[in-house]
Amino acid sequence: MRDSLHLVDQLIEVGRKAVSAGLVIGSGGNLSARLPGADECVVTCSGSALDELTPEQFSVVGIADGEVRGGHPVPSSEVPLHLATYRVRTDANALVHLHPQTSVLLDALGHRIRLLTIDHAYYVREVRSTPFIQAGTPELAEAGAQAVADGCNCVILGHHGCSVVADTVDLAWKRANNLEEAARATLTMLQLGDTTTACPPSYLDTIRAKEASARAGH
Repeated sequence: MRDSLHLVDQLIEVGRKAVSAGLVIGSGGNLSARLPGADECVVTCSGSALDELTPEQFSVVGIADGEVRGGHPVPSSEVPLHLATYRVRTDANALVHLHPQTSVLLDALGHRIRLLTIDHAYYVREVRSTPFIQAGTPELAEAGAQAVADGCNCVILGHHGCSVVADTVDLAWKRANNLEEAARATLTMLQLGDTTTACPPSYLDTIRAKEASARAGH
C-alpha cells in the first residue's frame, strides 16, 4: 500500500510538471507506474486533468488480464497502451503518455527529431514513431508497445503524442521532457536552415561503453 501511494504521489507531480511545461493540456495524456512485486499498475483514470490529479483519480489494473482491481473504476481509455508496453518491457516501471506538440508536428511533417545536447542524447537515446492509429484502440497499443519492445524508450504516436518508458517515474519524466526539448531545438535548427547537426555520436558511444562495463561488474 505504501509503495502504491508513493508512486501515485510521483505521478501526480509529473502530471503537474507536464502541464506546466506545456507538454499536455486539459484531460489529454495519461500516466502509469508498475507496482513493485505485483502484476499490477496504477494508471490515471478517464477524463482526469494531469495538473489536477488526486489519489482518487488512479485505477489499479492487472497487467496480464487488464482487470480493474482497485481505485477508480474507469481507467484511462489508453490503458491498453500501458498494459501492452509493460508486457513486452518487463524492465519498464513507468510510462508517460503526453501530447508534446513540437514532437508531434515534426513527426507529422516527416522530420527526424535530432538529439542536439548531451542531455538529449543521454536521456532519449533514440526516437521512433508509429503511423496514425485511432486513439484508445488495441492496434495503437500494439504498435506503441512493439516500437519500444527491443529497448527503445521514446516513441511518437503519429498525429497524437508520445509514449515514454523508464524504470522509474522520475526518469520517464526526464526522458519525455528532453524529447520535447530536442524537438524544439530541431525545429529551431530547421528554421535556421540546418538539417544535419546533432550531438556527436562519440558521446553516446562513451556512455554505452561505461554502462556495459558497469553491467559486467568492472
